[in-house]
Amino acid sequence: MKQRFDFEEIRPLYDEEVPEVIANLLDEPFIKMIVHYLDPALSYEEFKEKVGQMKTKYEFQTKVIVPFLWKLAERTTDSLDMSGIEDLDKDDNYTFISNHRDIVLDAAFLSILLFKSGRNSVEVAIGDNLLVYPWIRSLVRLNKSFIVKRDVPVRQLLEVSRRLSSYIHFALKIKGESIWIAQREGRSKDSTDRTQEGLIKMLAMGGGKNLFKSVQSLNIAPVAISYEYDPCDYLKAREFQEKRDNPDYKKSKKDDLINMQTGLIGYKGRVHFQVSGLLADEMDVISQDLDKTTMVSQIAQLIDRMIHRSMRMYEVNYVAYDLLYDTNQYAKFYTEEQKETVERYITNQVSKIDLPGKDESFLRQKMLEMYSNPLINYEKARLESR
Repeated sequence: MKQRFDFEEIRPLYDEEVPEVIANLLDEPFIKMIVHYLDPALSYEEFKEKVGQMKTKYEFQTKVIVPFLWKLAERTTDSLDMSGIEDLDKDDNYTFISNHRDIVLDAAFLSILLFKSGRNSVEVAIGDNLLVYPWIRSLVRLNKSFIVKRDVPVRQLLEVSRRLSSYIHFALKIKGESIWIAQREGRSKDSTDRTQEGLIKMLAMGGGKNLFKSVQSLNIAPVAISYEYDPCDYLKAREFQEKRDNPDYKKSKKDDLINMQTGLIGYKGRVHFQVSGLLADEMDVISQDLDKTTMVSQIAQLIDRMIHRSMRMYEVNYVAYDLLYDTNQYAKFYTEEQKETVERYITNQVSKIDLPGKDESFLRQKMLEMYSNPLINYEKARLESR
């Protein structure tokens, strides 16, 4: 008997719920702060009057979120663009799986770039661990997010995973929405960008017993997201030392908020999104006769290769590698002035870290690893794809 799920706890808002949610959000101090940050000349009362009349998620996204994000991009990036999307059929829906750099902006930037290309935005998978205040839950559901439950008791994990998978298949195939989900739970702190095999197992659950065909049916389009500079790099480095010094260390809700805020308003340099084709078009390298464990592993590795080979390299990546490994292997990709700029940047970011027993050498190493690992993966993937 086919199992049916109630999606009430995890779904985005219905349009009929939008006016009430917007009315409540407009009283939140954080919303007022962000509006003032982006447009100090705008009267908040005028903003409230305009937004308070909106009745659909689409209206809220196109009239509030999209202009807000482009203003944010103008302030915090040198460029924001996407390639490869032109190779995908505009009339089809996709499951976009990407590497994960920023808590909020990976999916948000993808959506505005999709709008720019004449497509609709994505529904976004977001972990409930980030919904630290009720207003954040309301805002993300208003912005077409569905909720991924974290820290689930083992006895409930299978049911929760099946419901999430069923919702993704439902949204893609019945609602006609494209989906964004990160390749792993949480951001890759050292930028190694590996797809969790558990994600593949979860995605396949809602599409029938044949794992291979279920994954194919999701129309997965891997996306490589390349930030020239990660505003949260020093926060990630700090977390590495805290975990090294205290194995029981866990981030607080306040830490998550600091990471979200830093990622939003921090400088990112150039930002590029590269759609790396369709997974289904490359799955012929995987035998359908494999046992499920091996098949899942090979699918995850294929997604990794597709993402890694499509990363965009910047001078900071080449300099960081040469500094980390004390070599001049990539010296032809940067000037001496650019090398000095990167060195100053790393030093400045490390100086922002306030820790008892601060280990500057360790922190600098972790920062360099963050910018070197995408290059290492890029070179390996391009070699394997020949």
